Amino acid sequence: MLRALRQMFGSRAPQTIVSDRPRLVFDEDPAVVYAVGDVHGCLKELEALEKAIVADALSVEGEKWILMLGDYIDRGDFSAAVIDHLLAPAPTGFRRLCIAGNHEEAFIDFINSECRKDAWLSFGGLETLASYGLYREGENRKALARKVEACIPSEHIQFIRSLPELIKTPSFCFVHAGIDPAKTLEDQSSQTLLWSRPSQFDWAASALDFTVVHGHTPVETPEMSAHRINVDIGAYATGRLAAARIARTDKIRFLFSS
Repeated sequence: MLRALRQMFGSRAPQTIVSDRPRLVFDEDPAVVYAVGDVHGCLKELEALEKAIVADALSVEGEKWILMLGDYIDRGDFSAAVIDHLLAPAPTGFRRLCIAGNHEEAFIDFINSECRKDAWLSFGGLETLASYGLYREGENRKALARKVEACIPSEHIQFIRSLPELIKTPSFCFVHAGIDPAKTLEDQSSQTLLWSRPSQFDWAASALDFTVVHGHTPVETPEMSAHRINVDIGAYATGRLAAARIARTDKIRFLFSS
């Protein structure tokens, strides 16, 4: 896991809050970060959005991040190719950071747990298996999980296992699903970070001194309020992928794949 994190973050090592998955804290904001919503196997949309990001950032000086907010797999047709893309070098001049989504967590649970049933397969797992050329042919869950481990590249599985569940800078907290604004970051459960919905919490009463940037809950257009930004616009259903452009010197705005 540490090796994978070093590959992701390079020599600038963040702090780590102890959890089942890493929670990473940086002591300064980058010059610009492009926070990308749920990809869900939509490779063409991801490639198009990255081209728009690269063009947009040409005039930006300083550290530039592409920060992926989770759910790279399931539902769309090209999950395997999306993981290959994320494992490849980031565009020149960028650092690419990736956090875990609930679909990545469900995939790992499917492999790890002998008692868990087929929940992952029912909400996108079958499409992910097909992207690797794997199809269910009557195997029970345990046998299929062994087949998945044997056939999916080990570097893909290790990448998904090692993803952090939270990245924090002084001004922003990047997570897949959201946080409970009534709790400190140290007290957030993995369940909240990966699976919660904004409607579960009272955001109007929040006293947060940072903005939460997340995906997970599809919306027609990106949402932005005093404490929260949601950039999941349902790429697998709409054919459009969004990113929030967050720069030190500019207002927040959004880029799209088309």
